[in-house]
Amino acid sequence: MLSTAFAASSAAPAGGAAIGQVILASSAAAILTVALLVLGLGHRSGRITLLGRAAAVAGRVGGLPGWAALPAGVASVSLISAAFGLYWDVSLHIDNGRDPGPLANPAHYFILLGLFGIFSAGWLAIVLPEKRPGPAALRLTPSWDVPVGGILLMSCATFALTGFPLDDIWHRLFGQDVTLWGPTHLMMLGGAAFSLLAILALLSEGRLARPRSGGPQLSAGARRIRALRTINACGGLLVGLSIFQGEFDFGVPQFRLLCQPLLIAAAASIALVVARTLAGRGAALGTVLFFLVLRGVLTLLVGPVLGESTAHFPLYVAEAAIVELVALRLDPRSGYRFGALAGALCGSAGVLAEWAWAQVWMPLPWPAHLLPQAILLAVPVGIAGGVVGSFVGAALRLRTDVVVARRGWGAALAGVVAIAAALAFVIPTTVSTGASARAVVRPISPAPHRTAGMTLRLEPATVADHDDWLTVTAWQGHDRLVVDRLRRVREGIYATTQPIPVGRSWKTLLRLQRGRTLMSVAIYLPDDPAIPARAVPALSGVDRPFVADHLILQRERKHDVPLWLWSAAGLVVLSITCVLLALLGWGLVRLASATGGATRAPRQARAPRPLTEPAKEVIA
Repeated sequence: MLSTAFAASSAAPAGGAAIGQVILASSAAAILTVALLVLGLGHRSGRITLLGRAAAVAGRVGGLPGWAALPAGVASVSLISAAFGLYWDVSLHIDNGRDPGPLANPAHYFILLGLFGIFSAGWLAIVLPEKRPGPAALRLTPSWDVPVGGILLMSCATFALTGFPLDDIWHRLFGQDVTLWGPTHLMMLGGAAFSLLAILALLSEGRLARPRSGGPQLSAGARRIRALRTINACGGLLVGLSIFQGEFDFGVPQFRLLCQPLLIAAAASIALVVARTLAGRGAALGTVLFFLVLRGVLTLLVGPVLGESTAHFPLYVAEAAIVELVALRLDPRSGYRFGALAGALCGSAGVLAEWAWAQVWMPLPWPAHLLPQAILLAVPVGIAGGVVGSFVGAALRLRTDVVVARRGWGAALAGVVAIAAALAFVIPTTVSTGASARAVVRPISPAPHRTAGMTLRLEPATVADHDDWLTVTAWQGHDRLVVDRLRRVREGIYATTQPIPVGRSWKTLLRLQRGRTLMSVAIYLPDDPAIPARAVPALSGVDRPFVADHLILQRERKHDVPLWLWSAAGLVVLSITCVLLALLGWGLVRLASATGGATRAPRQARAPRPLTEPAKEVIA
């Protein structure tokens, strides 16, 4: 499961889940699915009226058809549950190591129920409409038309839930890969993140289906709720896209620090351009406000309240201000020019602002020498993200002239490929041959809570010059994570700045990242017969070679698996992911095509023009 992304413990099993727990979890999922089917089909047949009554209440409150309002609400609550479970789960495994089993961790239940709730919301959107839910609907039977947003919601949730059994198979084949960026972990993260696009599509379908004239006028409260719901959904999209930064948020990244500004630029440019294009003036700032409130609450709950390691997060305020300022000069409805310009500035000025924020808040501050390369790569990533954001925003605004033409969806596809290519360029790492480290260990406290201060001599002495980070990291000791940024004594000599755990179940290592070099030296590792792996004692005056960082952090991973098997499994996950992305693109194009080309905007405007009354009814 996703939680095993940060697992390790000498007592817990290191392979897949126990068969008994697999059977129990599968049985519970089957029972819930059958109950959901009965409820939905009972509504379709008229024998069960509960869903209809609940949808009517949700529709009156939100100013949308019930088939859109109720599923959107269920999906939103479910996503918050999944996000809370994710950050709690990651913190638990950073601090405590592996679970005795997947059902032994309370955070897993929030994740599972959250993802199943998204699946349920998609099913509700499919079964609730009693007549054709707008022009974009897909016909299942002569008497059953379903909204595209419902199909996309179920698809995203199915994609994420499929990651759970695949993850167990993955661990049985390859061991526990101990990284947030494991292929099956990315399925679960991606399914949850992309479901926000499905929610936005469902909301747009609901607005499109509402009669533009001849029906009851929306109250001021309903209009405010609709606008707030759109901004909150965009804020949720920003939260979802920021999940991929999780390892950097906690200070245990297994990739180059350069990845973090690229991920921030991609998340900001996509989500904020969507928000400003879709919801109008101030929406980018509102989106970031929602992000900061939600992430702040999650950080407080997981950290100070529950006592686990604290996740940090980017600020995004500068990027939101940039998007709003660009919108004053270039109409967000002008096509891809707005997104490209806003994204370029997010990748330059926005990254510069996040560098300043990282000095204050991030566990691994960005060094100044990283900035030129970060901006050089973040600008094209930001442009690509802005183009993708413009495509999504235009589709949700039903802009056929921007979305449906081949150059429209082709530009969005090129943007996705460009982001993936940039990350693929920066991810590969190497090891400096012949580099080693010698620790002088000074005991501070005795067993059982053994801690020590250390002075570390690196060979060659220049190996850490101009490093991106040089830390002693200790984790999975049933206490909060320790990331100690070392103090330079003189060239090649570094000292710890706080007591470092070197006993019990702690895993303590020296980590160095400089450019493409990412390597580690084990200082202390416990005996782990479940892998199996022998203990590495904390010895003073012993030279130990630097090795590839993942060999220590991913200690549970099997390293004798044939390359063809690993490659084949990765291609399977990649193929499934491409299918989901293609389905999301199809859904957005179909939604934009629903107006038959009627919704267009001026080619150019120096400032945003007021919306026409029909457009207000569709978008507001």
